[in-house]
Amino acid sequence: MKAVKILHFADAHIDMVNYGRHDPQSGLPLRVMDFLKSLDTIVDTAIREKVDLVLFAGDAYKDRSPAPTFQREWGRRIIRLAQAGIPVLLLVGNHDLSPALGRAHALESFDTLQVPKVRVVDRPVFLKPDDLWGLPLQIIAIPWVSRSGLMANMEMSAAKPQRVYEEIEARLTEVVQEWLASADPEVPVVLAAHASVQGAKYGGERMVMLGADLVLPGSLVADPRLSYTALGHIHKAQDVNEKKQPPVVYPGSIERVDFGEAADDKFFVLAHVQNHKTRVEWRKLEQVRPFLTRQVSLESPENVTEHLLAALPAPEQMVGAVVRLVVDYPREWEALIDDAALREAAAETFEFHLVKRPQMETRIRLPQDIAVGSLAPLELLDLYWRASHVEEAEIEVLTGLAQEVIASPEDETEI
Repeated sequence: MKAVKILHFADAHIDMVNYGRHDPQSGLPLRVMDFLKSLDTIVDTAIREKVDLVLFAGDAYKDRSPAPTFQREWGRRIIRLAQAGIPVLLLVGNHDLSPALGRAHALESFDTLQVPKVRVVDRPVFLKPDDLWGLPLQIIAIPWVSRSGLMANMEMSAAKPQRVYEEIEARLTEVVQEWLASADPEVPVVLAAHASVQGAKYGGERMVMLGADLVLPGSLVADPRLSYTALGHIHKAQDVNEKKQPPVVYPGSIERVDFGEAADDKFFVLAHVQNHKTRVEWRKLEQVRPFLTRQVSLESPENVTEHLLAALPAPEQMVGAVVRLVVDYPREWEALIDDAALREAAAETFEFHLVKRPQMETRIRLPQDIAVGSLAPLELLDLYWRASHVEEAEIEVLTGLAQEVIASPEDETEI
């Protein structure tokens, strides 16, 4: 059987506007244009290389209420794929979904308008060839579903909230196993999910995650009956089942969201899916905006500005980049830092952040003739907080919390 060519991408977050200015011609934030540029590359590739299916594994936006302008820009690109005759499967991610039951999600308009060749998945479902425009493929699709939604659908009790996700994972695993057992063994099965997976490596996207995580077991996503696992939600590109079948792939986000992703290259994936012998092509997104961080600790009050200027990236590296200079220094040297000179040197950056971290004397001075070993834990904590210049009101609150922790019997701690 001929391989089914799937273009897999995820975590577009096209309205993630946390740096920069607006484009005077389009009126769009320049950072939104960065994300749209990557999305255009993905759409152009799908059309040029005539893929059989585009599979988006969730998080089109940063939240479930995107501005109409951002919905328009996302919609234009999805419609381009549909008009080119390429089927599109869109999973709802946690950023696309409201935690409130009954609220519309951010991708609902495609279902409401019944756009040909576009299908939105907002609940776990097993799709067979007849559901996938006749493609020789079976897809088990698991979008992000809110904890409250899953509890309602599965008639679960909230008596022990800390165990709700464990129960959800167990129920989902049971359902997926049933679907795998009923699947046609002659037709490749793809698992598509917007979730965390046991063993995956996180990037810096925890800053933009909402709520707790649903974690799928590694044994489930790497089940040998699967031919490919297409994931979204974690922004760091990786194959969790590297060099084995099936590939278990997070393509990662399509642009750098923040400095937590500064070192990460960005990708989308072409998966040539065949029964138990899928081949994966990683396609690097080349025009991703650079994020550069430099950190300096001032050791001397001499030539401070020259020292900081030398710590900046080379001028050619800073052009168009988001640059952050983090400076640690004794508080009394504050006036020696020439902000204007640093900003002038960084004038060609897309955006420059000077992060000052003045250090205060935090050495703990014990009362005369008092040894550390003679002090109770709460006394030591009180000394530490005062040496750290914590406000009196905060010390009172922290002390109360510490007393509760210290007083809690070990046998009451639930594992």
